[in-house]
Amino acid sequence: SHCRAVTVYDKPASFFKETPLDLQHQLFMKLGCTYSAFKARSEHLDPATERSAFTERDAQSGVVTYLRGRPALLISSTSWTEDEDFSILLAALEKFEQLILDGESLPSLVCVITGKGPLKEYYGSLISQKRFQHIQVCTPWLEAEDYPLLLGSADLGVCLHKSSSGLDLPMKVVDMFGCCLPVCAVNFQCLHELVKHEENGLVFEDSEELAAQLQMLFSKFPDPAGKLNQFRKNLRESEQLRWDESWKQTVLPLLMDR
Repeated sequence: SHCRAVTVYDKPASFFKETPLDLQHQLFMKLGCTYSAFKARSEHLDPATERSAFTERDAQSGVVTYLRGRPALLISSTSWTEDEDFSILLAALEKFEQLILDGESLPSLVCVITGKGPLKEYYGSLISQKRFQHIQVCTPWLEAEDYPLLLGSADLGVCLHKSSSGLDLPMKVVDMFGCCLPVCAVNFQCLHELVKHEENGLVFEDSEELAAQLQMLFSKFPDPAGKLNQFRKNLRESEQLRWDESWKQTVLPLLMDR
């Protein structure tokens, strides 16, 4: 029989967790040096106030707060291969932009797409032709330790992973859920084991459906009573539950054996 190594984390999936606001601010300021999507939109009056596109740090107290009217931060991680149809997200973003132009009450979007792969250049040139006014698409190169911090700072994750076998669950979603980040994921056979539609995220079939979900989730953003926040609460609770359970199943027996 093959021996199975047991990984014991000292806390839920140790580095995938929600990012505290002051750490978010540090990350945004750091990324803002290289990527304009993270930079403050306008030059502000008080030069002592540090400001990113999403947050500001008060010069006197050092306290970090979210900016009013901040953009929503959407993150998708892709391998830029045929496996993941990135055009679905692109088409949904175009529809979202049109909704804003039509006067819908929706936030601007910063859409961060991470990952390396063969189709990155191709989609990069498509994106740059779009001339979005309310959406910034950013494909940063992230240091390994910044990826979980960014997931833990985002408002929504989008997963375009379609399993060829229908069996492998996307680890990206597991990581997003570890950060209590609600997810919209493209549907495939086993996905329901992970993404519980209307509980911790939403499942879509095509760009029309994804655009409608983005519209619903981001209407009146950042609405404390909104669905996005409800999903996040559910994830926080299930994360704690899952952690307590896995501790009982994996760690406790090890301790009892001694």
